[in-house]
Amino acid sequence: MGGVRDRPTAPWSPWQNGHVERLIGSIRRECLDHVLSPGEAHLRRIVRAYADYYNPASEHPSVYVIEENRFC
Repeated sequence: MGGVRDRPTAPWSPWQNGHVERLIGSIRRECLDHVLSPGEAHLRRIVRAYADYYNPASEHPSVYVIEENRFC
């Protein structure tokens, strides 16, 4: 049977999944390197706040053009 199959990456091989490694690096450099977290709950709040900041900032400007044209 055809179709799409997942192919797990080898452990400790960041070059095999560049998109995830870039995201993790961005979170670490831009957020976690500047904060001392006393526990997991605090760390989760920090990462959630960073995700809220990061996601809209990383959208391409053409997304808004498509949205405007869709409703015209």
